Amino acid sequence: MSKEISYTIEEVSQLLKVSKLTIYDLIKKGELPVFRVGRQMRMDAKDLDHYIKHSKSTQMQIASVPVVDAHKIETKESHNIVISGQDIVLDILGKHIEKCSTYKTLRSYSGSLNSLISLYNGDCDIVSLHMFDGDTGEYNLPYVKRILTGYPYILLNLVSRKAGFYVQKENPLNITTWTDLSQPHISMINREKGSGARILLDEQLRIHRISSKTISGYEVEETNHLSVASAVVTGKADVGVGIEKVAKMVGIDFVPLITERYDLVMLKSPENESLIRIVKGILSSSLFQSEMNSLGDYDYSQTGSIIYETY
Repeated sequence: MSKEISYTIEEVSQLLKVSKLTIYDLIKKGELPVFRVGRQMRMDAKDLDHYIKHSKSTQMQIASVPVVDAHKIETKESHNIVISGQDIVLDILGKHIEKCSTYKTLRSYSGSLNSLISLYNGDCDIVSLHMFDGDTGEYNLPYVKRILTGYPYILLNLVSRKAGFYVQKENPLNITTWTDLSQPHISMINREKGSGARILLDEQLRIHRISSKTISGYEVEETNHLSVASAVVTGKADVGVGIEKVAKMVGIDFVPLITERYDLVMLKSPENESLIRIVKGILSSSLFQSEMNSLGDYDYSQTGSIIYETY
């Protein structure tokens, strides 16, 4: 079989010298076809070539568009926003944003740290975070302060949820603490670098002075909670770090270890004032919180509260 060339969204944005937001917008409009490998979107090289050739053939038509129409197009595109993170509550938030505003929401499924860096680089508008800091015992804010230096921002609570171990039914190996991971007969499945679950694990290993080299399977990575839980279900690994909701979805046991605060961060700017106001209103609404309650396994007692805000 001949080898087909394909590109990631990041690679396409670099090739076309535009932001990933523009690429996501073209995908949503159906102008750039993509396919998925797991949770990653990819694009065939031949489809990208076709798009480039088509764009060149219509260059004269685009140049002849009246100035007022071009301005309308630019204004319409400015209403597309990217929400980054993996939890289903973000999809619900995006639905509410579209219902009560002119914003169109696009989704990125990057981990917490990579999402925060994307926000810093201007590639995202709303970023979800669950990053544990072992020195302070606090979630998210220590990382936000370090990475968004020089930027005004607001940090809002979305939900709180339990994080811990995925283990096989009835926990036959009795895995209950972080130190259990270093036992030679226990194998784990890890999350990718930059994800909140990976940060939680690495911080706990640091606190407990456990070398990652002593943990079987530490180098084996998956890119989402569901894949980690599935690896435990199938016996590929004995244990993985994730959230309670997914354990119940796949039918394995869960060992809760910490309550993590799952927050949203947005940059404060004149352009974002409306978006921030809309998101705050949605989070504090009874309708949104009712939907959170119906999902189960989430604590929304702090939903919508301002964790930190620069002035």
